[in-house]
Parts: sequence; structure tokens; C-alpha cells
Amino acid sequence: MVPVVFFIFIFLTGGMSSKNVCSYHDVLDYLNLTTDNNVFKLTRPVLDHTHHTRIQLDILLYAILAVIEKTQTFIPFIWATLQWNNELISWDPAQFCGITRITVPKDMLWRPDLLIYEMVQKDNSDRNPYLYVDHHGMVTYEEDMNVVSTCEMDVHKFPFDTQSCNITIGSAVHCIEEMRLFPSSNSSRATQFSREVMKSQGEWEFLHLSVSSYNFTFDNRLWEQLVYTFTIKRRPLLHVINFLLPILFFLSLDLASFFISDHRGEKLGFKVTVLLAISVLLLILNEILPSMSNKTPLIATYCIVIFALMLLSLLETILVVYLMEIDSEQRLKNDQEDKQEKVKSDDEKRSRRFCSCICKASEKETEMLPVAEEVSGCVQSRESRVLLLILDELQELKKTMSLHLSPREGGGGRFFLWATRINRAFFVFYITTVLLFLSLLFYEWKR
Repeated sequence: MVPVVFFIFIFLTGGMSSKNVCSYHDVLDYLNLTTDNNVFKLTRPVLDHTHHTRIQLDILLYAILAVIEKTQTFIPFIWATLQWNNELISWDPAQFCGITRITVPKDMLWRPDLLIYEMVQKDNSDRNPYLYVDHHGMVTYEEDMNVVSTCEMDVHKFPFDTQSCNITIGSAVHCIEEMRLFPSSNSSRATQFSREVMKSQGEWEFLHLSVSSYNFTFDNRLWEQLVYTFTIKRRPLLHVINFLLPILFFLSLDLASFFISDHRGEKLGFKVTVLLAISVLLLILNEILPSMSNKTPLIATYCIVIFALMLLSLLETILVVYLMEIDSEQRLKNDQEDKQEKVKSDDEKRSRRFCSCICKASEKETEMLPVAEEVSGCVQSRESRVLLLILDELQELKKTMSLHLSPREGGGGRFFLWATRINRAFFVFYITTVLLFLSLLFYEWKR
């Protein structure tokens, strides 16, 4: 009975002892990896100082938060993955229940001192506090970053422009003999992955992400950098609707104003109003474009040339109105002279007839009654002529008013013909210049 119980006890204890229970702390204890142990975080983790540390870097674009042309700032939201080999760390997974990977705080291990050279503002967002370590000593650190970087922008073709902004990553302490940088993904894979994880693009459309390596010499030492180039294209619809089309509409209104009569003040006031509207849009453009640019933006050329054409059109209208006023004054002066000559001739005729009546009365006294009747007829004729003179005055006043209100009726003088020819020639020049300028400008925008 006793041997049987003993056998059962041995069997049970042996079965329990065959099940090995492991934890991550066992791995940490085996590695002697603690927060107080500075061996793993003070220096570069190599067994031989002549060995360089190979850093594999991968960057994906999550979102384009903002692109500020005024300050030439590019703000992307990126996901960065770093991998390097720590030669001081390794364990056999068979001794620790198959554990091949552990998670430790990032402050417990050495990390490469990589920095972004274009970054102008520190990222204060929450960082990933942990990193991963596998049994071969491969350390992986993942981190998302809100990067505020400078970007040299070319706004020559704004708002149909394409920008290329760089993020240059390199070490400030370790040269190429101590640390090498390699991209985990090539340009095509990085572009594909970025498009798959892209969350927001806003005004900009992501086109391509290229990766390149760049070496330079400083202080007799060779340094290595990885350059990630983000190529983005602006969506121009908003600027076309809010800026380009209104200016084009104002230009069309200025062209239509040529069909307004020149002798009225409405045309001149209309052109001045349109010119002031273009001036307001130029102030809005000044707030959009950067103060410094290598080339003059085409949109600025677009606004300035249209503004100059409208200003020239306004000056032409002032000249035409001035010539028509001179023509009206000259015609009015000629009509007044003709009127005075006509009145003078009529007075001479009336005086002659009156004198003839008196002479007839003195020569033939016997015929007093017929002469008296003739004199009476002369007096009545003089009264009727006074009425005719009043009617002539009213007609002349009407004619004078028609000269001021509608100088084109009844033809015009020399200055009127000059004004008409200038107006027609300038209209043809205006239409030709506008069509040629817009064609060349849009060709340059789309090139």
C-alpha cells in the first residue's frame, strides 16, 4: 500500500515540475537589464568599437496638416520606425518558454541620436514610451511625430503649383564609421504605404515620397544623412473660384463697358469702381503669397497686367470724354455765331420793309388808306416775327441740350471723329491684348 502511494506522489510531483513557468522578468534578470544598469544606455551597444551600428529607418506619411506659403512651413504628420542591433542583448527562447520578444521602457536602452535638420519647432505631442527587443538583440522603436519644418517653396505657378519638401535625418554625434543609415523601404514602397495609411490631405494632394542617401564631409569626418522628399500638389479649385474667376469677371465687365455711351458719367464711374475692386483683390493676394520668392508668381503677373489694362482703359475713357466735350463746345459756339448772323440779317430785312412802308406813305398822300393798311400789315408782321424769334430761341435751346446729352446725333466735328477712332482702335487693341495675355498665361500655368 505504501509503495503505491509513494509512486503516485512521485508521479504527481514529477508531472508538476515538468511544466516550466516563465515571465518577462526572468529575461530581464537574465540580461541584468534594469533601470540602474547604465551599461545598456551610456554608449553605443557594440562588443567591438570598430563595428558600426546599422540603423534601418522607415518613414510613412499619415497626414498633411498644413502648408504655409507665407512662412514657407511644411507640417506633416509622420510615422517613423527605427531598427538597430544591440550586441549586448541576446537569449535563447527555449530557456524562457519560447519568449522571443520583450517590451521595455525606451530610457533603459541606448537609442541613436537622430534629428531632423529642417525642424523649426519642438514636437510636444505624446511619445511612445516603449521599444521592442527580440532575442537576437534587434531593437525596434516606433514613433509618430508632428513635424514643423521649413520648406523652400516655389510659388511661381500658384495656385497650380507642385511643391517638394525634404525631411533630412542624420546623427549629430556619430559619423559614418560609427553608425550607418539605411532606408527600410525604397521610394515606391514608401509611396504605396503612405497612400494606404493616409488619413488627411486637405488642400494638398500627396503624389510621391522618395528616399535618398547623402554623404558630406565635416571636420575631416564623413557623415551620412537620409533625405525623404515629399512631393505634393495643390488643389487649385478654391483659389480659382475665390480669386481667379472674380478678376476674370471684372475684366469682362470692363470690356462690356465699351458699349456704354461715352458722353455720360456712368461709364467713367463704372470703370473706377471696377478698378477699386481689383485693388481689394490685390490686397488679399498680398496676404497669401510669401514676401520672398525666386520668381514672380504668375498670379501676381495676372493681377498686375489686368490692373494695368483697366487703368489704361480708364485713361482712354477720360481722353475720349475730353475730346467729345471739346467737340460739343465747338459746335455750340458755331451754332451761336450762326444764330447771331441770322438774327442780324432778319433785323435788316424788317427795317428795310418798315422804311419802304414809310416812304410810300410820304410820296402818295392821296392814298392814305391803302398805305395805312400796309403799315398796319407791317406792324402785324413784326409781331409775328417776334413770335417766330421766340420759337427759334426754343429750338436753339433744344438743339444745345441735345448737343450736350447726345453729341452723336446729327454727326460730329473733328474732335468727335478723333474720339470715335481712338475708341474703336483701343477696343480692338484691348480685346487682342487680353486674349493673347490670357492664352500665354494659362499655357505657362499648365506647362
